[in-house]
Amino acid sequence: MPFRVRPEVVLAGITFIWGGTFLAVQTALTWSGPLFFVGLRFVLAAVILGALAGRRLMRLRRIELVAGTWIGVAIAAGYGLQTVGLQSIPSSKSAFITALYVPLVPVLQWIVLGRPPGRLTWVGVALATVGLMLIAGPEAGGIGFSFGETVTILSVLAIAGEVILISRFAPQVDAARVTVVQLAVAALVCLASMGIAGEALPVWDWRIFWFAAGLGLASAAIQLGMNWAQRSVSATRSTLIYAGEPVWAAIIGRIAGERLPLAAFVGGALIVVGMVLGEWPARRRPGRLVE
Repeated sequence: MPFRVRPEVVLAGITFIWGGTFLAVQTALTWSGPLFFVGLRFVLAAVILGALAGRRLMRLRRIELVAGTWIGVAIAAGYGLQTVGLQSIPSSKSAFITALYVPLVPVLQWIVLGRPPGRLTWVGVALATVGLMLIAGPEAGGIGFSFGETVTILSVLAIAGEVILISRFAPQVDAARVTVVQLAVAALVCLASMGIAGEALPVWDWRIFWFAAGLGLASAAIQLGMNWAQRSVSATRSTLIYAGEPVWAAIIGRIAGERLPLAAFVGGALIVVGMVLGEWPARRRPGRLVE
């Protein structure tokens, strides 16, 4: 019997990688501007995955080019704006604002794709949202409308759009080919935006390259995993799984010396409950396994 992996397990692994990259991005901004770093990160990610895909890229179809372009623009906007915001607001506040994409995805999915989630999914989304607020909220000090907060709020729309676009196109495309396209497009958009944003090239430091290479490898794994797994996992359920990202971020932060408040433990528990409720309807029928 061939070994099979549940797509939900892949998405859970993605949240672990996400949680571990936050500190690395903040560190890299010590030596580089946000758009250059994000652009370099995606250039290296596209090169890495393109080399692995090899001749499969020769069979690139129009639908994969279109899907990859739209998703790439959303990725560039989401990662770019979030990274710009990190320069002027605390990471806890950035995490809290970014978490708003959790309740936003099912709402946009309903509006754009006409797929209203079930009642238990809505309850799960609500609990996951409260959990995220408890994890990131204690040190956030409230949400205002400074420049950093505004661009981070805008990044939330792009992140939600990325999840929905991947869910929309995933069943129709080859995961490897579309991922290479979207990473390349995201890199081009970020680097091309440097002039508009007035961001100069940084003084070269090899630490920029090594951080970008490591995060580029992570990006390639994340985007490939999302495209593959969301062929059979809905955008709403995917978002509930992605809600585990701040849990891992909190754990990694604790290992690095940060204090984990009691509210964070409560928030983590609410996220787990929300994920279980969100997946409960699917557990009542045979699950679809993907090789």
